[in-house]
Amino acid sequence: MTHFSFKSMVSTLCQKSAVGLASAVWLVLAGGTALLSTDVLAEGNRVTFPDLDKLIHYTTVRRGNAVEHMLTTREAIDAAKKGQPFPNGTHFVLVDHRDGKLSRYFVMQKGAGWGQDYDARRRTGDWQFQWFLTDQKSINPSENTARCQSCHEPRKDDEFLYTFSELRSFDPAATPSK
Repeated sequence: MTHFSFKSMVSTLCQKSAVGLASAVWLVLAGGTALLSTDVLAEGNRVTFPDLDKLIHYTTVRRGNAVEHMLTTREAIDAAKKGQPFPNGTHFVLVDHRDGKLSRYFVMQKGAGWGQDYDARRRTGDWQFQWFLTDQKSINPSENTARCQSCHEPRKDDEFLYTFSELRSFDPAATPSK
């Protein structure tokens, strides 16, 4: 599993708060060999940002000031409708808008054997999760993918998706793709 570099971890900690600065000092003194449980750091993994133009918008979720547009591939929609597993390489993207402005992207991606990258307690099948900034390239360093896995784990009977029933009932012919 790939993690941010030691230098970027210390930099992120220093920018967060006085507690973060103290943690960064401790991390430097400890030689950088331990991860701190009190600070949340993003982690690199195998998730890639997909070409959004190749995805289909299948539902929108509204929660308070958040509007979340859900996108995936035609192949994923077909698999859900047939009761088949999603193919490896499948992306699901949550396009997160806050107060009417694009805020970030949440991407789930499935790959053969990807679950083995994590301890069994943290595994969500072969799905991995990542938060991206609005540039669609940079990992959002303030997000914690372990939290994503923990939240989605109870949805294992629905391929770890909260919008599985919306996906199964989606009719691409009746709805514009975006």
